[in-house]
Amino acid sequence: MINNPIAKKSELINFEDVIYNVSELNQLVQNLLEDTFLPLWIEGEISNFACPSSGHWYFSLKDKNSQVRCALFQGRYRYKDLQPKDGMQVLLRAKISLYPVRGEFQLIVDQLELAGEGALRKAFEKLKTQLAAEGLFDPRNKKTLPILPKTVGIITSKTGAALRDICAVLKKRFAAIGVIIYPCLVQGKTAATQIVRQIQLANQRQECELLILARGGGSLEDLWPFNEENVAKAIFKSDLPIISAIGHETDFTIADFVADCRAATPSVAAQLASPDSQAYQQTLVKTVKRLIKFIQYQFNTYQQQLDNLSKRCRHPRQRLQDSVQRLDDFTQRLNLAMKTQLEIRQQTLLGLSRTLHAVSPLASLARGYAIITHSETKQIIREINQINLGDKITAEIATGKLLCQIENKLPNPS
Repeated sequence: MINNPIAKKSELINFEDVIYNVSELNQLVQNLLEDTFLPLWIEGEISNFACPSSGHWYFSLKDKNSQVRCALFQGRYRYKDLQPKDGMQVLLRAKISLYPVRGEFQLIVDQLELAGEGALRKAFEKLKTQLAAEGLFDPRNKKTLPILPKTVGIITSKTGAALRDICAVLKKRFAAIGVIIYPCLVQGKTAATQIVRQIQLANQRQECELLILARGGGSLEDLWPFNEENVAKAIFKSDLPIISAIGHETDFTIADFVADCRAATPSVAAQLASPDSQAYQQTLVKTVKRLIKFIQYQFNTYQQQLDNLSKRCRHPRQRLQDSVQRLDDFTQRLNLAMKTQLEIRQQTLLGLSRTLHAVSPLASLARGYAIITHSETKQIIREINQINLGDKITAEIATGKLLCQIENKLPNPS
């Protein structure tokens, strides 16, 4: 049983001292309801459904005994895959309010799903908490997407719109990327098993560098195969990086949290998996221009070096003639140097000869002088006291020698 907080708050207001008009009363009740109650989950059957041109949804939610008016603003744009109709059993999250214009009690709905999805959502949150604790959502475990994959694998229904959207975007952005389809069911009891099998098959074959796991939008029950634990663990164990593209932008599955990258739609997944060929083409054009400039610069540099070498490089015959000419020149210079040196040596020798001749004893003998030596001691007699009367001496003159005996010694007159 829920305690009624209105009674407690009303005790603080002295209604007898104030006179309210109807608008003020309705506004007071609206504020009191919205401030008192937190949003609630309510299950019931839709009736009197209306969707005016504004895009808002108005309907009654009823059970066997009661009904309450409901309003869901911008419902047409928020729930493109869910079209309410009378008799549909739904589960909604709403806050309690009052429509002050008519004084009608109503629910302002902020979340709507088919009845029966409540249990699935609880199971979803439980599994999400479990896998997060096991580290399957840890960003450190996520693999980097290849910049330019040669081949992309797509795990989806072969008849679904998701496959057509992905292939169309890949062809438009980078037609050279190959595509391998791993078909499987994406809805139903056996879908999860087939998804796991195709992930494992793609990893075994290693035919592609990247996988896209995709399907179109749907209810929580339709998307449930992508919330299965075996699918989550198969994605986590995959050696190939995986992009998840499940449902519409507002749809989130367990596969989205485990995958290496989450795309809002299958088309966005194709954009993430492929580079923009136009951007690559622009980059290629710039690279080619830079390469051409570099080649031209290198060509000019080598041409200049070749010209310099050509100037330095001559025909072997010309080089031989130059060498012969230099040899002749060296020969002439060597002969001249030798002749000059010979003449210098001859002049020097002649001078030395003249000097030697001038101091030679033979020259003195030729002028009438003689060299006197003792016949026995062979000493040169320079002084008269070196000989005695009767000694024999040898007198060497220019034309021969004379053997003499001393008979008398005559000193020099002073």
